[in-house]
Order: sequence, then C-alpha cells, then structure tokens
Amino acid sequence: SEGSNLTPAHHYNDFRFKTYAPVAFRYFRELFGIRPDDYLYSLCSEPLIELSNSGASGSLFYVSSDDEFIIKTVQHKEAEFLQKLLPGYYMNLNQNPRTLLPKFYGLYCVQAGGKNIRIVVMNNLLPRSVRMHLKYDLKGSTYKRRASAKERDKACPTFKDLDFLQDLPDGLFLDADMHSALCKTLQRDCLVLQSFKIMDYSLLVAIHSLDQAQRERAAAGPRDHRGLGDGDGRGRPAAQRALYSTAMESIQGEARRGGTIETDDLETDDQMGGIPARNSRGERLLLYIGIIDILQSYRFVKKLEHSWKALVHDGDTVSVHRPSFYAERFQRFMCHTVFRRIPLKPSPSKKSRGGGAVPRRS
Repeated sequence: SEGSNLTPAHHYNDFRFKTYAPVAFRYFRELFGIRPDDYLYSLCSEPLIELSNSGASGSLFYVSSDDEFIIKTVQHKEAEFLQKLLPGYYMNLNQNPRTLLPKFYGLYCVQAGGKNIRIVVMNNLLPRSVRMHLKYDLKGSTYKRRASAKERDKACPTFKDLDFLQDLPDGLFLDADMHSALCKTLQRDCLVLQSFKIMDYSLLVAIHSLDQAQRERAAAGPRDHRGLGDGDGRGRPAAQRALYSTAMESIQGEARRGGTIETDDLETDDQMGGIPARNSRGERLLLYIGIIDILQSYRFVKKLEHSWKALVHDGDTVSVHRPSFYAERFQRFMCHTVFRRIPLKPSPSKKSRGGGAVPRRS
C-alpha cells in the first residue's frame, strides 16, 4: 500500500499486477489503432462497470465506462492457451483485420490475498447505449441448446439455438451483398479457428429493433425520450475508437453501406455499427454480432466429452465435435438458417406471416 518507484501509494491491500506478453499485445493494439494513452484512459479513468450476465464457465464481465472494452476473467488454462495462440493469431489478424473473431488487447493477472485473478481485455461487441431487444448465443447445435428458466428470468436473457428456431423460424434477412460478405467472413474465421483446433465457440447475435424502439419512444412521450438507449439516463458514448471494432466494420470490406435494406430516417452514425437487416415481417433491425468463447482447444477432455455424449445422443446434434466438423456445421447453420438473403423484389403475396423481432414469451 506504500507504493513503489513505479506506482503511487494507495489505501488497498497489497497486490501485484502482472502483464503477459506486453510486446505482443501492444502490436495487437497498434494494429487496431488504439493509442496507449486512450487505452489507459479507458481502463483507468473511471471504475469499471460490472455486467450482470456471467459466462457459462463462471467468468465475470466488466465494461469500461466509455463502452470501448470488455474485461473478462479467464481460467489459468485459457490464459495459457491464449498466449500460445498469439503468434499465429496475430499473423491472421494482420493479414485480415476485418474479422468477427474477438480482438484481444491485453492479458493480465492480479495477485492478492493468495489468489490469482486473470483478466483479458477485448473489444466490446454490444454498445450499452443501444437497447438489445433479443440476444442469442448460437453454435449450430440442438443438444441442450435452450435457455434455462433461470436465464429467461434475467432482465436481458441470452437465448440459444432452439430458442432462435422457435422465435425466428424464417431467420434474419440481409441485403444480398451483405449476406455474401458476412458468410465469407465467417468462412475465413472458421478456417482460422479450425487451423488452431479451436471449437465450442459461439456466434453472439444481438438484435435491436428500430421499429419497436420507435414505438417505445412514442409510448414514453417526449419527456422520457432517450434515443436508442436502454433508458438508463446516460448519453450515447463517443464512437468506438478501435478500428474494425463493430460488426459493420468487420464485414464491410466487401459490402458497403446501402443496398436493398433501408434504414429510412436513420443517419449513418445512428446505426452505431449495427448491420441493417429485416425479419420476415419486414421490421427494420440492427444486428450486433461476433464470435465468442474461442479459448477452447479440442483436447483430450473435449474428445472424451463428445465420445460420451455421442453414445447417448445423436452425434451430429452434440455441440462438442472435432474442429473440422464443428466449423462446417457452424457455417452451414449461420449462413443458411440464421442469416438469409432478402429477396430482391419480394411479392406481397409471398410474405411470411410469422417471425417477429421480439416475440412474446409466456
């Protein structure tokens, strides 16, 4: 608590702060245009904000006050695996920075009270100023892929594959160019993950309904008008500084803004990096997507887990699979079931009657 020649004195218990692979992560930050002073200011100027949704592994999540970075606690094995990934992962991102893979900006360990708490700093996929009406964690598997009752009771639950098929059986419709660009990006990213023998990852898909937000603002009245936000009274944070940090930037190397999906009265900046889409009822949506949970290697434990599950259940429905099969199934589900090309000139008689953006749940 007395500090040192490098750190100021403080009123907390003694602790040690360790940084892993500082040179490698500095290269990562430079690749995405993050300046050292901005990075420190984002993480240290204000207290971090704890997020309510913890990961399946028990990880805790925090977000920086400027909405720029996610801070996640990781296990010792995950931290080790990430360090082994760094050289090849950097080469892939350097060649193709437009990716839906997570961007890792730093890996640290706080040693205090006999405990080691390891944290990784990543890009933030979901701006807090935009209300997410629906959120899904998708793997392309159906075995035990339905949100639990406990998860459904949360203020902002994360649903799973079977929930998506029930809520949006017709999928999400994208402009043809956008759909092509998204699928190409997913294909490249899956090849990278497959080359590292990584599996059990998910695609996080968060949906903001522009039309529902408009109805909510009208119902709230002018006094309670708070734009696209969650209604927490905060103003919209500044646009994210990191390059390629939004879903739109991650795929717009091939697909530029515009196309057959119009956002009408929304300006470009108001899209907040979301990908324009529609549901089968024609409602305007913004999608926020990214691949998550990639620090899982197909090691012996995973092989054993799949072998046991496959004995009891249909092997193709199990989410834990060999990396090549997992990647192929993941791509097929995302590009043919979740995301679909919007018809160029849909006939009114052929419009689907179902598939609302925010279905009512009992």
